[in-house]
Amino acid sequence: MRLLFLVPVVLALSPELAQAQDAAAGEKVFAPCKACHQIGENAKNVVGPVMNGIIGRKAGTVAGFNYSPANKDSGLTWDEATFAEYIRDPKAKVPGTKMIYPGIKDEQKIKDLIAFLKQFDASGKKTAALNASIQTAFR
Repeated sequence: MRLLFLVPVVLALSPELAQAQDAAAGEKVFAPCKACHQIGENAKNVVGPVMNGIIGRKAGTVAGFNYSPANKDSGLTWDEATFAEYIRDPKAKVPGTKMIYPGIKDEQKIKDLIAFLKQFDASGKKTAALNASIQTAFR
């Protein structure tokens, strides 16, 4: 009975679950991004900035990365909707960006990528809050 109550509560409180985001699938979507971006505790800026804590971060603010003026002055904050629009077509969202990438057109892949990225806080540590909620619900 407890399980029947907790599952809808967890789904209601976790919009990313309701939207069927899959962080494991998102890790695969991120694979080509590794050519330019790093993520995780030991991530460093390379061709592109580190992706740690991107959701909620103001565009153009990773210390030590040389952003284009277009990105730095965009005024964007990377929430899920803004990032999704950007990753669909970076040059359309931020004309003048240095990012040379055609974009991801598949909406599910974008959702999965966001789920993967959201796991990492600004320091690169994987957050376990969502996983703990799910595990508690199924006990």
